[in-house]
Amino acid sequence: MTEGTLGIAIAVVLIAIIAISAIRIVKEYERGVIFRLGRVIGAKGPGLFFIIPIIDRMVKVNLQTVTIDIPSQDIITRDNVTVRVNAVTYFNVVDPIRATVAIQDYLFGTSQVAQTTLRSVIGQVDLDQLLVGRDEINSRLQRVIDELTDPWGVKVTLVEVKDVELPEAMRQAMARQAVAERDRRAKVIHAKGEFEAAETLSDAGRQLREEPAAMQLRILSTMSEIASDRTTTMIFPVALDTLQQVAAALGIGNGQPQSRPMEEDGGAQ
Repeated sequence: MTEGTLGIAIAVVLIAIIAISAIRIVKEYERGVIFRLGRVIGAKGPGLFFIIPIIDRMVKVNLQTVTIDIPSQDIITRDNVTVRVNAVTYFNVVDPIRATVAIQDYLFGTSQVAQTTLRSVIGQVDLDQLLVGRDEINSRLQRVIDELTDPWGVKVTLVEVKDVELPEAMRQAMARQAVAERDRRAKVIHAKGEFEAAETLSDAGRQLREEPAAMQLRILSTMSEIASDRTTTMIFPVALDTLQQVAAALGIGNGQPQSRPMEEDGGAQ
């Protein structure tokens, strides 16, 4: 091989290496941030494009939604109850240039912001609100974390509180409270039932008093029910007015029985 042929072969190999190093392929869910001599010139992709070897440098940024678990933390609520809370956050990069330039590691930064925000927000609510107002707390966490990560080009889409662990003494106290609350409701329902029953009976008695015929029909109905059972003792109800008339006739009403005057013996000795 002559010297000229060797030089051509070396040149071809160098050109091939340069061409290969200039080719960049970025996937659909990625973007390539291009630095030219240390200065950002833009973000490219997805697809195939070329850069200037040695002069340009590309940093790939993933735009997929990232899920990060916020580890369990011991937090004191506003009413001085120590709880152990963990959560999960979902976020993604919406500006690859800021996510590359504004922060060194947006994944680690977002995780740390989520942990500190969780501790801060939970510390501002009561235990009851933490247990029953989970949706409101999640929305508040998402809003606060998103505001802090927005300068990094990171969008926080969702934050969910997963588990809330209570001390054993607090769990027992809540169990006793639940039992007492159920007992209270049972007593209230029973009292309301008694009150409604008394009102119904009072209305029925008033109606029967105003309608004598209804009272007689009720008596006959009761006697018919009693007569269906042969072992049942028959009781014939007597109206109160009748009893009063009988008592008056016997002189029982004033407490002294009436006595018939003895006729004087016309033929007394």
